[in-house]
Amino acid sequence: MDKFLKKTGLIIGFLALATGGTFAQKPAPTPPNIVVFLVDDMGWQDTSVPFWKQVTELNRRYRTPNMERLAREGLKFTNAYAMPVCTPTRTSLLSGVNAAHSRITHWTSPNKDKNTDYPDTTLNPVDWNYNGLSPVAGIEHTFHATPLPTLLSQNGYYTIHTGKAHFGSAGTPGSDPKNLGFQVNIAGNEIGHPASYLGTDNYDRPTNGKPSRNAVPGLEAYHGKDVFLSEALTREAIKAVEVPIQKKQPFFLYFSHYAVHTPIMADKRFVDKYLKAGLDSTEAKYASLVEGMDKSLGDLLNFLDERKLTDNTVVIFMSDNGGLSTTPLRGGKEHTHNLPLRAGKGSVYEGGIREPMLVRWPGVVKPGGVMQQYVIVEDFFPTLLEIAGVKKPAVAQQVDGRSFLPLLRNPTLKDTTRVLVWHHPNRWIPAEGPMLHWASGIRQGDWKLVYDHRTAALELYNLKSDIGEQQNLATAHPDKVKQLALLLTKQLKGWNAQMPTFKKTGKVVAWPEEVIQ
Repeated sequence: MDKFLKKTGLIIGFLALATGGTFAQKPAPTPPNIVVFLVDDMGWQDTSVPFWKQVTELNRRYRTPNMERLAREGLKFTNAYAMPVCTPTRTSLLSGVNAAHSRITHWTSPNKDKNTDYPDTTLNPVDWNYNGLSPVAGIEHTFHATPLPTLLSQNGYYTIHTGKAHFGSAGTPGSDPKNLGFQVNIAGNEIGHPASYLGTDNYDRPTNGKPSRNAVPGLEAYHGKDVFLSEALTREAIKAVEVPIQKKQPFFLYFSHYAVHTPIMADKRFVDKYLKAGLDSTEAKYASLVEGMDKSLGDLLNFLDERKLTDNTVVIFMSDNGGLSTTPLRGGKEHTHNLPLRAGKGSVYEGGIREPMLVRWPGVVKPGGVMQQYVIVEDFFPTLLEIAGVKKPAVAQQVDGRSFLPLLRNPTLKDTTRVLVWHHPNRWIPAEGPMLHWASGIRQGDWKLVYDHRTAALELYNLKSDIGEQQNLATAHPDKVKQLALLLTKQLKGWNAQMPTFKKTGKVVAWPEEVIQ
């Protein structure tokens, strides 16, 4: 019997060799590298890539050739959404949970236990999770979740954080990206914007000899040098990616620029052309920030080409909220910076939440495509896990997002029944403006309902015919108002979302369904 088995084994071995190893098991495919390239405060129109049906004057203003390249080589999402302000978007991306559900509805302060709601004469602030996201349970005023980079790291990815974090307040676990599953952290902590973009300033602007609270950490190698912050981050990100390349390990690079957030400072490599074009000083500086960010994107794409990584790397470009549109921080006329969209950062109108989004994945995404199906930032979590091959991950949170991987494979897919929700029961800044504070919104198909918490007004818009939200159709379509008000209320109540209370009476702001009744 032993002789027979040995002889059989020899025959099988010989046949395997003769057929080129037919009987050998094929090696598992290498998981793709993943790059999320996130820009801060970049509006839907802050690019030479048109995300609308036509090229606009704002598209002609900006120069973003590398975004143009990404659009040619990948898929352009014309209906991609984030939250009205930064931290809710960033924590939703890492957790897959809508801001109304996580109760991280506003931006977190660098200081622990500080509610960043600006005082209001009409409404009291809600008791939201103003300490942000936490990988650890039981931290006061945080939302506990299993973060995306933790799951990717557990499944063989080398995880790199570069740039702005702003996931949680100082003194909480969420303030340090390494606690959220990033193996490398470059220049990220609890701050929401840089004190300075200039290396000659050490990326700081001290007061009375004391460092600013918003000094960018970890870039001492560039202190005193004429290196703009966007450039320094790019160099460090590329250095960091060399490590997993040498290890032949898939990587997740979360490259989160501080640009184009205030302070609006000139990137001198690019600003002169915008001044010569006639832009005012502020807008010329802003455009230079945009172009510097775009150069960073180009440098990264070129690096992937040089290292022959392009074909097995997914690159996703996104912004964290709509473009800033308040003056005097921006030049020109107030709330015109995202036209044809209405309003800007802080608002649940389209100017505050609709974002430029591009996805390139050679061999999967057909080049030059346009995706009209709407998606939202919490969709990144399940999508990236599915791309990485992570099935049924054990997580602490209930995930709200949906994977958009099927859309990448088939851009003709469309779902007009899906509901998207925004909830911002907070006052953002001192200035008043178009739905900048205390508002909720819901989109289903082409219809969008906006709810003003202070006035109990319900506004209805058809985004297909009125992307600028100028024609309130609530009176003409009361049945649609009722349908969306009920849907919005059901979703907010299902998530146990909070509504503010009136200062004079102590009463809770009415749910949308109560208004229509």
